[in-house]
Amino acid sequence: MSDSLKTLLIIAFLILIVWNLGAGLYYLLVDKGQSKRTVNALTRRIALSVGLILLVMLGIWSGWIKPHGIGG
Repeated sequence: MSDSLKTLLIIAFLILIVWNLGAGLYYLLVDKGQSKRTVNALTRRIALSVGLILLVMLGIWSGWIKPHGIGG
């Protein structure tokens, strides 16, 4: 897997996480507690965050991602 593809995958996850966080805020302000759209958006955000963490852990474990130290 190329480095640019790995970077794009991680950036796509981060964009989706921020998008769902913004959607949760929007639904919180617009719905005023009348629907479950806020909860659903924040649940998706948590699921994406956990998925990203597991994906990075799998990448490190399998050797696709090589962590380095600060200034390394």
